[in-house]
Amino acid sequence: MTVSTDVLCAGIIVADHISSPISHLPAPGELVLADQLLLTIGGCAANVAIDLAKLGVSAAVVGRVGEDVFGRVVADMLRQRHVDVSALQISPDVETSQTLIINVVGQDRRFIHTFGANSAFRAGDIPLPRVANCRVLYLGGYLLMGGVQADELVPVFAAARQAGAKTVLDVVTPGRADYLPRLEKILPYVDVFLPNDLEAELILGEKDPLRQAERFQQLGARTVIITMGDRGSFLVGPGVRLRAESYRVPFVDGTGGGDAFAAGYIDGLLRGQDEAECLRIGSAVGASCVRAVGTTTGVFTRPELEAFLRHNPLRIERI
Repeated sequence: MTVSTDVLCAGIIVADHISSPISHLPAPGELVLADQLLLTIGGCAANVAIDLAKLGVSAAVVGRVGEDVFGRVVADMLRQRHVDVSALQISPDVETSQTLIINVVGQDRRFIHTFGANSAFRAGDIPLPRVANCRVLYLGGYLLMGGVQADELVPVFAAARQAGAKTVLDVVTPGRADYLPRLEKILPYVDVFLPNDLEAELILGEKDPLRQAERFQQLGARTVIITMGDRGSFLVGPGVRLRAESYRVPFVDGTGGGDAFAAGYIDGLLRGQDEAECLRIGSAVGASCVRAVGTTTGVFTRPELEAFLRHNPLRIERI
């Protein structure tokens, strides 16, 4: 029997090693103390799945881990957080992907990453029977995963749409490259495209976030949201253009904030909300993430989200 899930989250899965903010980077041979060193879940697909589960949404993850201790830890953590891991695959010949994230007070994060089992992930790993029985298909980390080719991904997204599911695409751009050919084929099958402004600039060579959103919509995406961290977001969709501010919360660690925004926006989609309300929910869930060390630690539960939304308005204007 095929399992039905609200959201099928496919893509990158990582074991994160995260430091709480330290005073400075150590000099050679120097020991710097951190209040906390956290081994936790990372990667777009795993983060979004856990965030959705915290909101009471049924979520399954599709991806790859290694046959090592970190793969077991990741799978156990996902299960403990009520995420369906029945479509999680083990790649015995490679290690689980890992990221070392160093937080320094007043500075952006530093990342040291090993790609590991994510290099084996393919579009064909996404089970079509599961695609036909979900309400939203989310793929996170596209463009970073070299094995995920547009020609193989298009039939998967087309099948999701044919079954009545919404398709949501997020990207990771590791550096300068010719990304457009991999996007031009898939964007016409994407209902919501969620790059941040820096990723969009690398892809398009365009700095203005509104023009970035317009360009991606011209390439076929139905709705485009350009996120900009604490500077808010722009949305361009069918007959609507919005500019949203960001919620102001105590900042501890920005890791996972974009994934939390995606989870919140998807939650709004599932509840039939319009673009402005989806932006508001996405902004709230994204803001909740940065209040604690780790990708999902600080993310709201459903009651916390509803209380926050009741008491905290967000300025969203039509442009």
